Amino acid sequence: MIPALPYQNYFFWGLTMSFWMLCTASANKCAVRHEVADCSHMKLTQVPDDLPANITVLNLTHNQLRRLPPDNFTRYSQLIILDGGFNTISKLEPGLCQKLPLLKVLNLQHNELSQLSDKTFIFCINLTELHLMSNSIQKIQDNPLKNLKNLVKLDLAHNGLSSTKLGTELQLENLQELLLSNNKINSLRHEELDFLGNSSLKKLDLSSNQINEVSPGCFHTIGKLFGLFLNNIRLGSSLTEKICLELSNTSIQNLSLSNVQLFRTSNMTFSGLKQTNLTMLDLSHNSLNMIANDSFAWLPNLKYFNLEYNNIEHLYSRSFYGLFNVRHLNLKRSFTKQSTSFASLSKIDDFSFQWLKSLEYLNMEDNNFPGIKSNMFTGLISLKYLRLSNSFTSLRTLTNETFTSLAHSPLLLLNLTRNKISRIDSGAFSWLGHLEVLDLGINEIGQELTGQEWRGLTNIVEIYLSFNKYLQLTSNSFALVPSLQQLMLRRVACKNVDISPSPFRPLRNLTILDLSNNNIANINDEMLEGLDKLEILDLQHNNLARLWKHANPGGPVYFLKGLSQLHIINLESNGFDEIPEDVFKDLHKLKSIDLGLNNLNILSPSVFDNQISLRSLNLQKNLITSVEKDVFGAPFKNLTNLDMGFNPFDCTCESIAWFVNWINRTHTNISGLPDHYLCNTPPQYHGFPVTLFDISPCKDSAPFELLFMINTSFLLIFIFIVLLIHFEGWRISFYWNVSVHRILGFKEIDRQAEKYEYAAYVIHAQKDKDWVWQYFSPMEEKDQALKFCLEERDFEAGALELEAIVNSIKTSRKIIFVITQHLLKDPLCKRFKVQHAVQQAIEQNLNSIILIFLEEIPDYKLNHALCLRRGMFKSRCILNWPVQKERISAFHHKLLVALGSRNSVH
Repeated sequence: MIPALPYQNYFFWGLTMSFWMLCTASANKCAVRHEVADCSHMKLTQVPDDLPANITVLNLTHNQLRRLPPDNFTRYSQLIILDGGFNTISKLEPGLCQKLPLLKVLNLQHNELSQLSDKTFIFCINLTELHLMSNSIQKIQDNPLKNLKNLVKLDLAHNGLSSTKLGTELQLENLQELLLSNNKINSLRHEELDFLGNSSLKKLDLSSNQINEVSPGCFHTIGKLFGLFLNNIRLGSSLTEKICLELSNTSIQNLSLSNVQLFRTSNMTFSGLKQTNLTMLDLSHNSLNMIANDSFAWLPNLKYFNLEYNNIEHLYSRSFYGLFNVRHLNLKRSFTKQSTSFASLSKIDDFSFQWLKSLEYLNMEDNNFPGIKSNMFTGLISLKYLRLSNSFTSLRTLTNETFTSLAHSPLLLLNLTRNKISRIDSGAFSWLGHLEVLDLGINEIGQELTGQEWRGLTNIVEIYLSFNKYLQLTSNSFALVPSLQQLMLRRVACKNVDISPSPFRPLRNLTILDLSNNNIANINDEMLEGLDKLEILDLQHNNLARLWKHANPGGPVYFLKGLSQLHIINLESNGFDEIPEDVFKDLHKLKSIDLGLNNLNILSPSVFDNQISLRSLNLQKNLITSVEKDVFGAPFKNLTNLDMGFNPFDCTCESIAWFVNWINRTHTNISGLPDHYLCNTPPQYHGFPVTLFDISPCKDSAPFELLFMINTSFLLIFIFIVLLIHFEGWRISFYWNVSVHRILGFKEIDRQAEKYEYAAYVIHAQKDKDWVWQYFSPMEEKDQALKFCLEERDFEAGALELEAIVNSIKTSRKIIFVITQHLLKDPLCKRFKVQHAVQQAIEQNLNSIILIFLEEIPDYKLNHALCLRRGMFKSRCILNWPVQKERISAFHHKLLVALGSRNSVH
């Protein structure tokens, strides 16, 4: 006979099987979403035939496909994009595009295609992009691309092509990008490019080839050539000059000559570009060490000029002559690093930039200039953005003469980071009246800020001073910059922030203030007074714990008062172990609070009550043990992000039952679940994930919470009763039962008792048989009317054990469970005996079951192992074996009463 499973077990078994089947099915199928099918990395050897017919994108990359048979795509006639890259396809059949009439993008990169025939793309009339990069194509004969009239982009890079010739007649009239980089092309001949006679190329990429010959008129055969990329080719000065001559009178606008070994330029190098409209020139990574005067005089229309990563030794006064329309100049890491003996020589002559009348953006980062001379930037009358990060070797002090050459520049941004600046003199920026952003971070500034340092910065919006040596503030430190909106003072050993009046008081427009990593210990409640527009406040990694203690002299310091517009506050790593209950009271617009890495444990129930706009809360790595509704119910309502990981949670019903229930229902992003949310106490749950905490036993006590609160007013009476029952309750119960039954007798004997053979069937674990025999045998000897069914004695020899158990249960008036840890683990008891006993009890009444506890067994363990709870039975049917010998007689009397009570309820 197979024991019956309870309905809960059927449910979980079915759920597990369904989940397994779903996972197994998903593992063998492509991912399909929004008409896009992703079949990549599945080791496919053929195209799947069971995808939705309406898909428009099919990804077959990184498989083992050798062919793309057209018949396999009959079902997918709506395809617009087909990606078959990273396979071993060696041949492309003409019928593919016939089956896919809407196909626009075909990607076959990293395959084994070696040749293209005239019929390969005969039906691909709607194709706009064709990617054939990294195949084995060495030569293209005849005109396989002539039908691709709508093709916009063709990628044949990383093949073995030795020529640019892709056809013998005019074709590809709509082509805009032709990528032929990393091939074996060594010459550019006009007859090999004449197939592009009707094309307008925005990008012709011939980079990383071995070009050493350029025939006359080679670029003129192309209809219109707007962009030419010749990077990573050993052109040298002579071949570069020849290419520029060949580009004369073309439509060229963008020319990229990065890493072409152009070591020097003369006034003739780019002369061929005079009759062009070149707007972008890239000469980066060339180790260019000399730019002769008038080298770029032929480029009056140039707007974007890239010279980064070169080795310029000297910039002459006429090196940039002719670049009147350049707007963007990149000189990052463009100059050589001079030896100490030449430190007094300037790498840049005065007035070298005077020709750049239209220049708006100048990047000179990561160079090694001795300093800024008085006329270094003179003439830059349009300059708005200047980056000088890590550019100087001896710019230690900024004086009122340092930036005189920028007096006529409408400069908006100045970046001076990583220059080892140690001091700012009064009026150092007085020439920069238009400046909005000043970045002085990551230097060595160490001084008292009197406020005169910022004189003249009437339009300043952001000052970045973070990561300097030390800054000592005064009440006037920022008095001259009331327009300031962002002030960054991170890790500057900030001093005197608690002076009165506050250094920040004049900054009425301030929206962002960063004072983090300063070890600040003293703040008064007036420090942020008047900052009505402040939205972001960073105070992490300081030492503010004392300020919020109730034991603080004068009480807690409410330094956040009045910040009605505050959206984000970071108070991480401040050692807080207390938070005053009304510290966030008036901050109704707070969206993010970070209190991580503190020592918080007990929080006031009303501390977050007014945070109706809160979206992000960080309380990770504190000492929080309890997450209760009266504290976190309000702020958790609208959260989108929560981080409470690495706290020592107390996994009990009172501490986290509500939290676990909230986690199971919420859509909030909780970082680190379940690895960072582990139980610390009680010991049996240590290291156990909070998310797996079983809250079902907690629900039983929920209806009694209100009763508990009401009875607290009678605490003294309750304690007295508890103590009386604890010490003398067994004696009272014993004499009460004896008196009642001597007067009234046993009147609850079932009228059908005579049909039972046994008074009770005893269910016990095999390891508890000695106790059962020792206790129940003497009871039978004393009372001849009692007869217990004991398996070791009453089962017939040779009878089937399961059948004997069923029959004995049916012929027993009562069923006694001897509950110990052994019983909870005994497989036969759990899966068979208990199931049949409960089934019979349900058919009669639960009063037919008597529970005898030999050990203290929590209710949740009883429920988990046997699906039983104490609440299912009357109190007289639940007995606990007494530890004291004098109470055994009372226990014996209670058992007789339980055995004599009716099974049915009348």
